[in-house]
Amino acid sequence: MTSLLELSGLTKRYGPITALAGVDAIVEGKIIGLLGPNGAGKSTLLKCLLGLIPYEGHAKVLGMSAATHGLEIRDRVGYMPEQESFLSGMNAVEQCTYAGELSGLPRNEAMQRAHAALYYAGVEEKRYQPIDGYSTGLKQRVKLAQALVHDPELLFLDEPTNGLDPRSRDDMLELISELPARRDCAIVLSTHLLPDVERICDRALIMHRGRVRFTGTINELRSDGGGDRELVVEVKAEAARFAEALACAGATAKPTSPIALEVDLPVDATTALLFRTARDAGIQVRGLAARRESIEAAFLRVIGRGGSALDGGDGAQEPS
Repeated sequence: MTSLLELSGLTKRYGPITALAGVDAIVEGKIIGLLGPNGAGKSTLLKCLLGLIPYEGHAKVLGMSAATHGLEIRDRVGYMPEQESFLSGMNAVEQCTYAGELSGLPRNEAMQRAHAALYYAGVEEKRYQPIDGYSTGLKQRVKLAQALVHDPELLFLDEPTNGLDPRSRDDMLELISELPARRDCAIVLSTHLLPDVERICDRALIMHRGRVRFTGTINELRSDGGGDRELVVEVKAEAARFAEALACAGATAKPTSPIALEVDLPVDATTALLFRTARDAGIQVRGLAARRESIEAAFLRVIGRGGSALDGGDGAQEPS
C-alpha cells in the first residue's frame, strides 16, 4: 500500500538558514501529530509536501512526488495554514466557494460543498457575515471548512488551535478527531502543543532543528524511556514496607499510595527480583505494568532538554 508520506534526504535552505536538514521518514496513520518546538521546520515541511516551495531530496505524498505533481497533490490534500488566508470583504460562503473553485470544482458544486463544509465546521449561522468581523475561533473554523471543501483524502492542519480559548480549543480538537471516521481522510496535525497530540493523535512525528527525531505511535513514544525496568506495582497492602524490601534488594522504589508504588529495577534485573522480594516479605502483588512517561517527558527525552514544547529552543528559526 502507498504510504501517506515518504521522505528521503528532504532539505530546504533559506540562504544561510537550514530549515530542513535531510529529513527521512515514512509516515502512516489516521491522525499524525507533527510535533516540535517553534522553528523546528514543521511549516516548511508542509509547504514542501504541497509543492509550494522548491527543495532538495525526495518527498512523496500519497505516492506522488511533491516536486513534480504539486497540482495533483493539492487536488487530493486539504491545507489549513497557520496564518490567516482570507480575502478581505468575503463572507464564509464566498471564501469556501472560492477555495472549491480553485481546486477545480464547478461553481455550483463548489457552493454546495461550501455550505456542507461550513455546516460541519459549525459556522452555518454566521456564514453570510464578513469574515473580517469573526472571532479567532470562527476564523479557525472557516479555515478548516475551506480545507475540507473539495473532500480531500489527506488534511494538513498547521497549528489549528492557535489563539483559541480553552472551550474553542476543545471544540476544534473534537471536530478534528471525528474527521477520519466521518470524512474518510487522514490528518497531519502540525503543532507545538503536546496536549493536543496526546488527546487526538494515534501517531507522532517529532522534529527538532530541521530533523526528524522520532516517528511511531504515541504508545511507542511514551514507552521508549524505561523499557521493562520501570514499573508500576499494585499490592494488597503495605506498599511502604515493600519499598523498603525492594531497596534492600537493589531496586529503587517509591510508594505512591498504601497499595501502589513505582519501581525501577537494576539494569541486570528482571521482574523475578520483584516477585522474589515480595514472597520473602510476605507481600501479595496484585498488579504489574510498565510505567509510561508523560508525553512531555517523552518529548523532552527525544529532542533533548535544550528544547521545549512551548518555545523555540535554541534551534534556527523557521521562516514563515
